Amino acid sequence: MTTAQIALITGANKGIGFETARILGSGGRTVLIGARSEELGEKAAAELAGEGIDARFVRIDVTDEAAVTAAAELIGAEHGRLDILVNNAGITSTDASDLGRSTPPSRTAVAQVRETFETNVFGFVAVTNAMLPLLRRSPAGRIVNVSSELGSLTLHSDPSAPVHRVNLLPYNASKSALNAVTVAYAKELADTTVTVVAAAPGYCATDLNGHTGPRTPAQGAAVIAAAAMGGAANGAFVAEDGPVPW
Repeated sequence: MTTAQIALITGANKGIGFETARILGSGGRTVLIGARSEELGEKAAAELAGEGIDARFVRIDVTDEAAVTAAAELIGAEHGRLDILVNNAGITSTDASDLGRSTPPSRTAVAQVRETFETNVFGFVAVTNAMLPLLRRSPAGRIVNVSSELGSLTLHSDPSAPVHRVNLLPYNASKSALNAVTVAYAKELADTTVTVVAAAPGYCATDLNGHTGPRTPAQGAAVIAAAAMGGAANGAFVAEDGPVPW
């Protein structure tokens, strides 16, 4: 088994996930490129390998429990443990390209909320539960849940906060729920070697928002990678400028 740290990043074939893999891999870690598409996942892994990074594709669909279980079994067989899990795969089922003109909650279909939660909440739980036995084998396991300031109930309750105007029911609610999930795991694992944190990359230009964000994926990934490398305490919710209120 390798002595290098092993990091799995879901949704790592593009955007913030890909850039997170690049940062972690540049530090000498083996990065597992989690993606649903074999073609896109292999392409991303090959690009990072061309930069001298030990990157390997792992097929994982966070909404498919059988695929999640198979990924965990593969990682266990090939690496014996997991040191870092970055739960990054996420979606929005409503248009997020103009955050000030989102669909009102009263006109949001229940199916859209359910679809978003399936990936952004239930998928995170499924992956965390499957990978936790491997993380427990690490001397210092880290779980980073990629959240958002849009999940902060405190900020949404403050009319002066920039996020107050962004009323994306499916996405915002899913990130608030994810924050609660983060706290729950942090409490369970408080007396173990596994640390659980939520990290907000900021409003980055990605496929999720039609590339309208002012930050680059690399800037967002720097926040995620810092949290993965030990830059936040168990149960913390952090962004580039420090702690984010729940």
